[in-house]
Amino acid sequence: MSERRIDIGGVMIPTTTPFDPVTGEVDLVALRGNVGKWAATGVTGMVIGGSTGEAVFLDEGERERSWEVVRDVLPEGQLMVAGTGAESLRTTLRLTRLATARGADAVLVQPPAFYKSAMTPAVVRDHYRAVADASEVPVILYQVPTRFSTLDFPTGLIAELSTHENIVGIKDSRGKLETVAELVTHTQRGFQVLVGSGALLYASLEIGAVGGILGVANLAPRECAQVCERFAAGDMAAAGALQKRIGALHNSVVGGMGVAGVKRSLDLLGYHGGVPRPPLRPLPEARYDELAECLAKAGLRAQGALAHA
Repeated sequence: MSERRIDIGGVMIPTTTPFDPVTGEVDLVALRGNVGKWAATGVTGMVIGGSTGEAVFLDEGERERSWEVVRDVLPEGQLMVAGTGAESLRTTLRLTRLATARGADAVLVQPPAFYKSAMTPAVVRDHYRAVADASEVPVILYQVPTRFSTLDFPTGLIAELSTHENIVGIKDSRGKLETVAELVTHTQRGFQVLVGSGALLYASLEIGAVGGILGVANLAPRECAQVCERFAAGDMAAAGALQKRIGALHNSVVGGMGVAGVKRSLDLLGYHGGVPRPPLRPLPEARYDELAECLAKAGLRAQGALAHA
């Protein structure tokens, strides 16, 4: 088990996973290229194997190779957080060991949720305690967006888990400020609350969150990071102006178009986006103009021929 202290504040990118358009395999060269560009934008790290990264579609070998590539390209001082949550404790522990061996600084662990009615707070508590006891790196709880197939964590459960010396924080993706406030208020001192909604970053910082793991940071990494930087510097006007831009982009693209919209946006912005892995479908061409308009309103400029495709 690790020492608890690790600073997960600021903005981390839950990176997308690019796939080779011919073979459908994870395109590790494209992933390396994306991470290299993102790393220069002021973000504090990357989350590899989250919801935006289509982790539920990746096998263990693909996750392991992705962690290895990202660790190799991330500069010193930037965090690599690995998504290792699985339906069984056994698999979660194995993925956590693999991620640690590939250089993860922490793991982000979503709850087992398939047998939802059996996942009582006591069962979930014991699951996370077992992961945290065994993990050699700090554990971050992941409250998956409730529109997905998942559990809704009671605040009391998170407060209880926050006392574990190897559980350092939570990514809460429910998109509710009142819930963020509850977590900040009721958890152990030093427990770090991150939000998953780019629309709530500034407001969450105001009530005690330390940052976010934001899907919209794939598209506007510098702007997202600067919300935290300007807030910490006391420049609330600048932070608020940036928040308006990223909040609208989150709502229209991340919330309104999902993984397919994020990936198409990356193509337009000069990154490697590509298409999702089936059964997810690409963004319909009928929405291309809408997407380009969303990016333009956020002050992001599309690049090259794809902007007109």
